[in-house]
Amino acid sequence: MTESPASLAQRLCFALYSANHAMQAAYKPLLDSVGLTYPQYLVLTLLWDQDDQPMSRIGAALQLESNTLTPMLKRMETAGLVTRSRDSRDERQLRLKLTAAGQALREQTAAFPQCIGEKTRMTAEALSALRQSVSDLRDTLRDAPRIKSDIRSDSDQT
Repeated sequence: MTESPASLAQRLCFALYSANHAMQAAYKPLLDSVGLTYPQYLVLTLLWDQDDQPMSRIGAALQLESNTLTPMLKRMETAGLVTRSRDSRDERQLRLKLTAAGQALREQTAAFPQCIGEKTRMTAEALSALRQSVSDLRDTLRDAPRIKSDIRSDSDQT
């Protein structure tokens, strides 16, 4: 007789999935106060670090396909946060630049990471270690060979 599969609460995949939802829920009231969604905030964060980027670089950094990214960027352009223009060296590429309004949000959101850090009740060192562990896991899983669908484990807890 084989053991039953791990319960949902015991699975790593669910812990990561539900933590992602909890993180976005923690950010929501902060982002609502400045009229942003979580993905828009991530785009702006990338542009605050380095303005005037190709859309393809933004998509790669956020792991979003252009069919997901384009409508969001159009809404951000309509809201006056970014401009989209063709790259003068490569007309196939769209470039994103912050507007004054998009740049102003940097100051308005500057305290958000600290607010979230405090909400976690974790030390800065613990948060840094957790971020590194999750990033390492992500990178390992990306680099891992594909798993065959017929492989099963009695002690699957992922």
